[in-house]
Amino acid sequence: MINVAIMGATGYAGEELIGILLRHPGVRIKNISAKIEAPARISRIYPKFQNRIDLVCAEPDLKEIIASCDLVFLALPHTVSMEFVPKLIKAGKRVIDLSADYRFKDAAVYEKHYNHRHKDKTLLPAAVFGLPEIYRARIKTARLIANPGCYPTASILGLGPLAAFGLVEPGSIIIDAKSGVTGAGRKMSESFLFPQINEDFKAYKVDVHQHAPEIDQELSKLAGKKLKVTFVPHLLPLNRGILATIYARKTPAKQRAKEKLASLYRKFYKKEPFVRIRDEGEFPALKDVAGTNFCDIGIKESAECIIVIAAIDNLLKGASGQAVQNMNIMYGFAEDTALL
Repeated sequence: MINVAIMGATGYAGEELIGILLRHPGVRIKNISAKIEAPARISRIYPKFQNRIDLVCAEPDLKEIIASCDLVFLALPHTVSMEFVPKLIKAGKRVIDLSADYRFKDAAVYEKHYNHRHKDKTLLPAAVFGLPEIYRARIKTARLIANPGCYPTASILGLGPLAAFGLVEPGSIIIDAKSGVTGAGRKMSESFLFPQINEDFKAYKVDVHQHAPEIDQELSKLAGKKLKVTFVPHLLPLNRGILATIYARKTPAKQRAKEKLASLYRKFYKKEPFVRIRDEGEFPALKDVAGTNFCDIGIKESAECIIVIAAIDNLLKGASGQAVQNMNIMYGFAEDTALL
């Protein structure tokens, strides 16, 4: 039995973490905290947890967290996690950080896209990018997991085989992605008020979104050379889900190859419990993955172009579900424990 803490429990990701971990037979939630006006039982904040967990949610008390917990989930806003991670790691705790604070190996890239000075550059090399399908071996022994962003999870899984085998032209990749509103977190903003988003659909942060360099970083590692994507996100008038439609030109080698891409993808992900590949010409919908930890992928191949469509639940495979998947790997649980 491992004892865990959840910091940032009042956000959407924190709420999902509580629900998943309550189902986990090898986990005991010992501490719940958040930036909160006054301490309150988590079952008062979320009545669905009544008679399931009645811990008091209060401002973080690091001494108490360190004394009572083995693993700490940080479901905190970007730029906040780096205030806590060094102290937790120094105390010998393992950490899964759902923010962007430790995703980038180059602190300058983080600082450019998050407009904030990085205060803990010494731990960046030790942080493991928490995408199990690519980094499972390193996740097993990691002390610090940088849980990937939701858009990058769908995009990297959708493009992974193409990048790894050099099947697409490096400068040709376009990602047209759509997200439900929970992807922005639980925050007060006029942009996310119901009358603003209902019956509307729009692009935002066109080709300047902070998740684009995260995608570039990981695809470049897979390809063994620099890749840069054109990334355009859109806001859907839905609660949850991400659908990424990816376009890329084939390399000459791929144009000559006879193997079907669906077959190649199945081989690449054959041991992955949460990646499902559709038959060629069949494509996923958000309803296929909502409420699950799956990434569903469909592929269309023409003479010169490849189109990949990847769908995930942004709060599960794109955040809390993936965080628990990482925890399962770190502690030797069956990878799908509490996630199916």
